[in-house]
Amino acid sequence: MRDDKTIAFIGAGSMAESIIGGLLKKNLVSPTNITVTNHSNEQRLLDIKNSFGVNTTPTATKAVEIADIIILAMKPKHIEEAVASLKPVITENKLVLSVLAGVTTSYIEQLLDNPIPVVRVMPNTSAKVGASSTAVSSGYYAAQHHLDQAADLFFAIGTVTILEESHLDAVTGISGSGPAYFYYFVEAMSNVAKEAGLPEEKAKDLIIQTIYGAAIRLQSSHLSPGDLYNEVMSPGGTTEAAFQSMESHRLQESFQKAIHAAINQSKALGTSTKSYDVQ
Repeated sequence: MRDDKTIAFIGAGSMAESIIGGLLKKNLVSPTNITVTNHSNEQRLLDIKNSFGVNTTPTATKAVEIADIIILAMKPKHIEEAVASLKPVITENKLVLSVLAGVTTSYIEQLLDNPIPVVRVMPNTSAKVGASSTAVSSGYYAAQHHLDQAADLFFAIGTVTILEESHLDAVTGISGSGPAYFYYFVEAMSNVAKEAGLPEEKAKDLIIQTIYGAAIRLQSSHLSPGDLYNEVMSPGGTTEAAFQSMESHRLQESFQKAIHAAINQSKALGTSTKSYDVQ
């Protein structure tokens, strides 16, 4: 069932595209109720318009004036400039959703300098196929119905977990960036399959089904990931050989450090936006 609320996307990057694609795929919002704008790339707006049939405009204030929900999806470094220009048309009856990594609701509220409801959302690009893992947290002026509205919107494109905002940087590094980690490891498996002479499409099917099946098994099992991978191993077997190689290269430790780097970068992005004086 479609929602008649209008949505303005401030920013037209991959995350905005994924959310738009997911919302339209689930028929939650009409394309005519979505308006997209960005900082300067008119070709990108044309591509979005042609792909989804949504409205686009190079003038952000025009998009915000007619919107019930404003989704901030620009680069975090542009948040101050964007909010400064939009502040006169962001009224208290509008809901602001931010998908900006590291940027806190309190900082956005400070920039708005009005009691505007702000909800911070961290989806991932699987939103495009209705399978995002999204975390949501509310700002100071956001009431329960604002949080519910945000959750309902993102439930249409995957799962939603409501958390305290203090957890959002960790979520950004784990599930926000998570699809990229998955693609990275699939790429490694695909490279080996190619080296071994497997046909590309058949290898892709084998790899995806293997990971899909493992995810379902993990989801439905009371066993830990460690229990499950140990279940696959046998002394002197192929899986044990693979794990011995991975452990000799400290792969798990390196991967954990990589995720911590993503979490720290989320925190740094938030800190860097706050380094500017708020007018």
